[in-house]
Amino acid sequence: MLAVDLFAGAGGSTTGATQAGARVLWAANHWPAAVETHRANHPATAHACQDLHQADWGAVPDHDFLMASPACTGHTRARGREQAHHDAARSTAWAVISCAEAKRPRVLVVENVPEFRRWALYPAWRMALEALGYRLQERLINAADCGTPQSRLRLYVIGTRSRKPLLLPAPELPRVPASAIIDWSSGEWSPIERPGRSAATLARIAAGRRRFGERFAVAYYGSETGGRSLDQPLGTLTTRDRFALIDGPRMRMLSVDEMRAAMGFPPGYVLPPQRKVATHLLGNAVCPPAMQWLVERIRGKG
Repeated sequence: MLAVDLFAGAGGSTTGATQAGARVLWAANHWPAAVETHRANHPATAHACQDLHQADWGAVPDHDFLMASPACTGHTRARGREQAHHDAARSTAWAVISCAEAKRPRVLVVENVPEFRRWALYPAWRMALEALGYRLQERLINAADCGTPQSRLRLYVIGTRSRKPLLLPAPELPRVPASAIIDWSSGEWSPIERPGRSAATLARIAAGRRRFGERFAVAYYGSETGGRSLDQPLGTLTTRDRFALIDGPRMRMLSVDEMRAAMGFPPGYVLPPQRKVATHLLGNAVCPPAMQWLVERIRGKG
């Protein structure tokens, strides 16, 4: 299976597809840091750093499998108040149509947040793919059900040039607990009780301690008001530090190594040395085990 990866980011889709036996010929993203990260880990893939609205699709290698993760910032509930740049983010999804029209791959998989379906132009976007001959199936897949130690629910739109949509089963792999990826001997710890610690943080930690004891995770923002058991997968990682570990009287944020493992990337996967950049890339990425699971089932149906 020959593939290309649009909006490839840090390379989660490419990694998962490669693990499933696909060969990714070409990958593109507009952010140089993402392209360099992808290139460092997938040197056999050709790379393009460009705005895909302006892509020359004739120069893209012929392929039979198209992967794409258009920008989700215009759709996700975490985006905050509606802003002008959200329209530009949402419009990236039209690049999928342009590539599919030019190259006509046999199969395509588009990944995004579940709210993608609430986009006012989503019905038109679907109709455009159907006009190109694709039969579509929408699947909500939690990466935790694919063996990733993180609960991360995403929409996958699977298109096939076939008479009927490709119907896939739901993933049901054993869930991996967060405790499996935590190194308690590493990281920069600080006392929980120290001057300047916010009252809201202390309240969340106190609530978590009542439920889970001495060791647990706590979210710095979002809807979680208490802690999270380490016997379950972590919550969804985002593009900025979200989860802290609590160990008795001390605490620290997840390390980059732990976040990489929580996303399902292999241990040696190269990331930028700057923590902020690495965190952003990981929070935007596709979990490789989820894409691997999909590609294995798609190949099995082929």
